[in-house]
Amino acid sequence: MKYVILPDYEIRPLSFYLATEEYVARHAAEPDSFFLWQVEPSVIFGRNQVAENEVNLDYCRQHGIRVYRRKSGGGCVYADRGCLMLSFVTAEENVGLAFNRFVSMVLLVLRKMGIEAACTSHNDILIGDRKVCGTACRKMPRGCIVHSTLLYDTNMEHMLNAITPGPEKLEQKGIRSVRQRITLLKDYTPLSLDEVKALFRNTLCRGEWKLTQQEIEEIENS
Repeated sequence: MKYVILPDYEIRPLSFYLATEEYVARHAAEPDSFFLWQVEPSVIFGRNQVAENEVNLDYCRQHGIRVYRRKSGGGCVYADRGCLMLSFVTAEENVGLAFNRFVSMVLLVLRKMGIEAACTSHNDILIGDRKVCGTACRKMPRGCIVHSTLLYDTNMEHMLNAITPGPEKLEQKGIRSVRQRITLLKDYTPLSLDEVKALFRNTLCRGEWKLTQQEIEEIENS
């Protein structure tokens, strides 16, 4: 599997990375590609969701959190520089098999870190009974895009408020109960986020595809 490299280390808007996934899906010479990325504080909701029902838009505006809709399904997630975003682009056309392959790869890396984790029927990854990684998939004309948000050291206050749309629902769900259902990877490993990134790349990938500046411009203009 090839690792996709950008020509610089600039952190771009989340929409750029979603467009990169599509570009890789259309142009990859290899059947499987993978890359990691990070974003400034952002909320991403699924293609079938209504933003007003899932996102606390007032909170996001007040705290400079950008809001995006993705083309894959799944639930609403919050991400920032303390999260590790994983993108797997594969020629595998069966969504279930693509999901299984991706989740198996994530579990393999976690086991290398000495962490016992498991997958749920909703393709979430748990450490114990707490969620550390959520996953979504998009079927493409020739293959699938599977992507996920791995919680390393994210801003919990933003996470708990940005995806909770108002005081009524906040009281109904209860912030404490939400916090009890999620966990952070940093609490289970001495590795830094950069070391975790290196472990993913070195474990899963052989070889690389470094995007050119022309390819970056194509992605930006898509």
